[in-house]
This record gives sequence, C-alpha cells and structure tokens, in this order.
Amino acid sequence: MSPFYRFAARGAIIPFLKAVSRQKVTGTENIPREGGFITVANHLTDLDSLTAMRAMVDADVPVYSLAKSTLFDVPVLGAILRAGGQIPVHRATKEAGDSLKEAERVLRSGDVIMVFPEGTLSRDPLQWPMMGKTGAARLAMATGAPVVPMGQWGAQFVMGTYSKVIRPFPRKEVRILIGEPLDLSRFGSDTTDRDAVRACTAEIMRAITALVEQLRGEKAPRPYDMKYDGNPGKGRIGVRRPDPPPDGEGASTSDDGPAAGPGSASDGESGAES
Repeated sequence: MSPFYRFAARGAIIPFLKAVSRQKVTGTENIPREGGFITVANHLTDLDSLTAMRAMVDADVPVYSLAKSTLFDVPVLGAILRAGGQIPVHRATKEAGDSLKEAERVLRSGDVIMVFPEGTLSRDPLQWPMMGKTGAARLAMATGAPVVPMGQWGAQFVMGTYSKVIRPFPRKEVRILIGEPLDLSRFGSDTTDRDAVRACTAEIMRAITALVEQLRGEKAPRPYDMKYDGNPGKGRIGVRRPDPPPDGEGASTSDDGPAAGPGSASDGESGAES
C-alpha cells in the first residue's frame, strides 16, 4: 500500500470520521495477522465504506477494495483510490470479471481484499443485509483465503442511505463487530459449481447478518431479495413482499457479478472507541 494512501487514510479520512462520529470496534482479535484474507461487510450508506476501511487501518491492516469504476473519475477521491491500488469494477461491461481476477492476484500475494457482498446499498426498508452477490464466495473458493465477516451499524445515521447530506451533530456512535474467520472449505474450490457458490454466498451473508443482529439486539427477518421483493430502482428503498411459502419459492442468490461497494475500503471483547 502506497505511502500516499496511508497518508490519505490517516491524514484525511480518519480525522473526518472522528469529527462526525464516535467509532467503536470490537473483535479485532479475529483479524488474521498473516497472509491474505477477504473481509466482508453489510452496506447501508456510502459512509460505511470509509468506516469499515478505518476499522482495518486502525488495526494496521491496509486493505484493497472493489470500487465502482466511476469513483476513479472523481477529483481527489479518484487520485486516492488509484494511489492505493484499489480495484475498479466496470459494472455491466465485458471487463466486469477483470476485477475479480485482480482481487484474486492481490489475495495470492498475501494482501487483504474488502468486499460488500450485497453489491450496492441495501434496498431493505428495515435496513438488514440483503441477498448477496457471489463475488466474495467465488474469491474465497478460488483462493482458499479466509473470509472475515464484519457487521456495521450507525453510519447511516450520519449519512442516510442514498443521501449525500452529512449530519455531524450531535456526533453519532458507529459500532463495528468483527467476527471469527469463516471455514468455507466444505464448499470446495470449483467456482463453476453454481449450487456450491450460491450456498457459500448464503453462508457469508448469514455470518454478516448474525453480527448485525448482535449490534441491533434483535432478530433479522428473511433477507430482502430483489429477485423476489423487487428492484425499486437506483437510489430507492424497496418494499417487502409477504414472506414466500416455506418450500422456498422466491428465495434466491443475486446474480453472479462482482460485488462492489461505492467507496474504497469491514466482534469479541477487545474494542476501541474514538
């Protein structure tokens, strides 16, 4: 990770987050200290890509993210992303799969990849993790890299879902819970096995949701599924349909495209708050 990226994180991004929030991270003892791994998190606001990155940087673990390609054209932010070697995702193009190839190369070199498996901000009106896309599962199966789940709650009160307005006062608490690395070896390494990839994706999303349940102190409903509940369109929150029949009709895993959060940059008893 370049010195410029570290400067941007510690000299600009983290001071900004400290000004608008109080961040508390627990579970840092679950972060692997050797070798590459994938960290995965829920996604409610553009801001939580930065809070997840901060959790890792504060633990002295620089991360590479899959970020939508249009962000690389944004002044200043684009320069930071490029300097940090972040990985652009060219959605809905023939180059979309290249991001996963680059992420696999980064993992095999011993570095850390951050993925938001939902692939977009949650459309769930109840603010729970949605059904996931399969990019994180395919990366894990292809490389054998550990997957470290992360739950987040609170950043959406600083910047709402699909809002660009920062509400810094009073400072809100942002809580992050990092879980134990997942053993996904039972799903094998064949990423052409769609059933195994979908099952692995579901396991990853269950782990993230369980952490968010702990943060919120309540049980999650079934995950919002844009193939069943409907895609409300860009920048809009959806409406839940009645639960499908118990035979599983309507349940699905989202398409096989790479999952990327909108920004660059994922629990236990040890914690830090600032």
